[in-house]
Amino acid sequence: MGERTTSELLEFAQGLADESRKILHAARRRAPDVELKSDQSYVTETDKQIEARLREVIEQHYPEHGILGEEHGSTNIDAEFVWVLDPIDGTAAYVAGIPVYGTLIALARKRRPWIGIIDHPASDDRWIGQSDGATRHNGEEVSTRPQIELANALMTNSNPDFFSQDERARFDRLREQVTYTQYGGSCFAYGVLASGRTDLAVDGGLDSFDIFAPAAIIAGAGGFVTDWSGKEIDLDWRGTVIAAGN
Repeated sequence: MGERTTSELLEFAQGLADESRKILHAARRRAPDVELKSDQSYVTETDKQIEARLREVIEQHYPEHGILGEEHGSTNIDAEFVWVLDPIDGTAAYVAGIPVYGTLIALARKRRPWIGIIDHPASDDRWIGQSDGATRHNGEEVSTRPQIELANALMTNSNPDFFSQDERARFDRLREQVTYTQYGGSCFAYGVLASGRTDLAVDGGLDSFDIFAPAAIIAGAGGFVTDWSGKEIDLDWRGTVIAAGN
């Protein structure tokens, strides 16, 4: 992959985030119509509209690429390059009118996280990263926090209700060792980890579209993302995740 082509893909990914942001800005001040999916999570027409638009643009420009989205399934999933889309990460917060939600756009290369965007329109924050390159927050290069002791670490968790009983017990043991745990940040929590504001993000009940973009961004900033066993994530992954700055 030549540098010029990589730059084009990074620029294209940002164009997708611009499209998503337009739709979210137009919809955010009105209460959405809500449906419950089979896993009892929320989905709105805005989720569906954003993903449909992003898929349309991708298929126009890169018809040979695959797509994996939260709301509309997968196409050409065995391609070398697969776009991984979460149109609204933090849909429950969006439904409640709490501005802790954003769009996750990733490009997998050979089934691994490669390029990622966390776009958080309510606060005008955008992280874009490349797992084998660099990560930028609103255009400025960022890096994860230098190594610290676990006892001094600041940890985030989106929602402990997503853990199984065993996972919750393991999480609680870790929670007792860190300085403080902040809850409810959704994708924003992974962005601030990449920017060196926090040290750990620990979550469960996730799918690949929840974590591919953060994984590329955090890797580009000097950190890492694995499951709780230390295994790398891929397109088939689902479950627990730990992100760390070092």
